[in-house]
Amino acid sequence: MPNPLVSLRNIRLSLGGPPLLDDAGLEVYPGERVCLIGRNGTGKSTLLRILAGEIPFDSGERHQPADTVIGYLPQEVPDSLPGSVEDVLRAGAGPDLADWELEARLDKVLGDMRLEGAPPFTTLSAGMKRRALLARCLMRGPDLLLLDEPTNHLDIEAIGWMETFLAGYPGALLFVTHDRAFLNKLSTRIVDIDRGKLISWDCDYGTYLRRKEEWLDAEARQNEVFDKKLRQEEAWLRQGIKARRTRNEGRKRALLDMREAHRKRRAREGSARMGVTEAARSGALVIRATEVSFDYGGAQVIDGLDLEIERGDRVGIVGPNGVGKSTLLRILLGELTPRTGEVTHGTKLEIAYFDQLRNRLDDDATVRDAVADGQESIEINGKRKHVVGYLEEFLFTRDRIRGPVGNLSGGERNRLLLARLFTRPCNVLVMDEPTNDLDMETLELLEDLLADFGGTVLLVSHDRAFLDNVTTDLLVMEGNGTVLPIAGGYADYELHKKRAAPPPPAPAARKSSPVRAPKPRKFLNRERRELESLPREIEDLEAEQQQLTESLADPGTYRERPDAVEEARERLRDIEESILGKFTRWEELEALRKELEA
Repeated sequence: MPNPLVSLRNIRLSLGGPPLLDDAGLEVYPGERVCLIGRNGTGKSTLLRILAGEIPFDSGERHQPADTVIGYLPQEVPDSLPGSVEDVLRAGAGPDLADWELEARLDKVLGDMRLEGAPPFTTLSAGMKRRALLARCLMRGPDLLLLDEPTNHLDIEAIGWMETFLAGYPGALLFVTHDRAFLNKLSTRIVDIDRGKLISWDCDYGTYLRRKEEWLDAEARQNEVFDKKLRQEEAWLRQGIKARRTRNEGRKRALLDMREAHRKRRAREGSARMGVTEAARSGALVIRATEVSFDYGGAQVIDGLDLEIERGDRVGIVGPNGVGKSTLLRILLGELTPRTGEVTHGTKLEIAYFDQLRNRLDDDATVRDAVADGQESIEINGKRKHVVGYLEEFLFTRDRIRGPVGNLSGGERNRLLLARLFTRPCNVLVMDEPTNDLDMETLELLEDLLADFGGTVLLVSHDRAFLDNVTTDLLVMEGNGTVLPIAGGYADYELHKKRAAPPPPAPAARKSSPVRAPKPRKFLNRERRELESLPREIEDLEAEQQQLTESLADPGTYRERPDAVEEARERLRDIEESILGKFTRWEELEALRKELEA
C-alpha cells in the first residue's frame, strides 16, 4: 500500500468550548476522492486548514512527506487580488520553476480551466474568481487538492464542468460540500466529523446515511447499558460499609473510571426541528403571467412568458448565473413591473420571502432580536413559544442566541433566516438560494418541511438533488429571454436535453471495449410525494367543481351576481382540464413507480 500524502494523529484543538477535534486521526492516500461532511460549526474548514498546514493545533501530530505538494482552495473568495488572472496564477506557482516551465504550466492551466489570462481578477464574477483560484492551486501541480465548498457561487452548468474536471484530475482530492449530487459523482470515501472524532465510511452517501443511523442506534444502546451499570455501582457505593472493605477497592476504582468516562462522553446534538406557520389557504390560482417581457438596457431577460402557478405547486427556477432568475422571481411577486404583459395574483395570498442577498439581517442585532424584535415569546401556529426555546430548535446555543448576528457563519445566518421566515403566517413560500451553506442534515430536513407544506413554493436553487426532491415544475432560463417550462425536477430537465440533442456522429470503426452500465433510474422522492398528493388535489378540485356547479344552477346567482357567472364558467372549464391533467399524471407516475420498483 502506498504511503499517505498527509496524515494526522491524535489531533486535539479547542477554541474555548468542547473540542472541535478530540484525538482525531486521518490519512489520505494517492488517488483517493474523500468527502468531508458534518454539521455547520463542527470544524470542517478548520480541519482542511490543519491538513494544509495553515494553522496550529493544541496537540497531536501532522505528517506530510517532503515531496508531497498540497493545494488548498478556501471557502471564502477574496473580493480582490492585485493584477490580472495571469498575475494571480503566476503568484501561485512557487519559486522552484524555471522560466520555460512556468510559461508552459501557465498555458496548460489556463487552457484546462478555460480562462483568459488578461482580464483583471477584480472584474470576474464570483464563480470565475473561484475558478481562477482553483487554477492558482494547480500551478504547483499538487498531489492533493483540499477544496472547501468548491461549488459555492457556481451555477449548475459550472458545477457540471467542475465535476468533469475533478473526476479526471490525476491527484487526490479531499473536499467539503453540501451538494449531494456533486458528492455522489466524485467521492470514493466519506469522512464524518462527529463530536470531535473523524469516522471513515467507505461507501456512497445513501449507504452512509443508513450505516450511520445503525451506528448511532448501537451507540445509544451501549450508552443505555453503561448508564444502567453506572447507576447500579453508585447504589452499591451508597451502601457504605461494604464499599470500605479492602477487597472492594478495585470495584471503587472501576466506578471512578466509569464516572470519568461518563463525564467525558459528548452527547450527540439534537436535530433541528422546523415548522412553517401556515396561513389560511390561498385561492386555487396563485400567479398568472400573460405575455410578460422584460429587459435591462436592451438585453432581453424574459420574452413573452405565459405561465400559471396554482395552489400547491412547487416551482423551481434554474439557469446560468446572471441570466435573471431573481429578476423573474421579483416580477412574479410584483416587485418589478414587466416592460410588456401582465402579472395577476390570486386571492388570499400570504407571501414569505427568503432573500438571496441576506440583506434583511442587521449584523449589530442579537440573534434573539432578529427573530423576536425584543419580545420574550413569539406565536407559532397559534401557540406562544419562548424565543430561546424556538431558536434552540434551529440548533442555536444560548451563547449564540445572546450574541450579534455579525458573528454567525454562513450556515448559521441561513438557519436564522429560516427561523425568522417560519414565524410569519404564509401560504406562499418564496426562497432565493435557500440551500447555500446549509449542512446536509438541515437540507434534508428543509426538504421534508417543504414536502409537508400545504401552500405554494417558488424557489431559485443550483442544488440538483434539492430540486429533484422538492419541485413539481421547473422554469429553465436559457438566455435571450427564453424560459422553458419542464414538468418535474432537474433529472427530468436532463432527460429532456438528452432527447432534444441531435444524435452524435457515428464513430469510426474500432475495437469494442467494455462499457459501464448506466446507473439505474430511481423513483424520486419528489415523484413519490407528487403521486401521494394527487388524490387530495383531485378531491379539492372536484369539491370546487361541485360548488361552482351548484352556484350556476341557482337562479339567484344570475340575479344578484351576474358578473360572476362568466368567471365561474371559465373556472369550471379550467378545473375540468386540470382534473384531466392530474388523472393523466397520476397514471403516468403510477406506471413509472411500478416499472422502477419491479
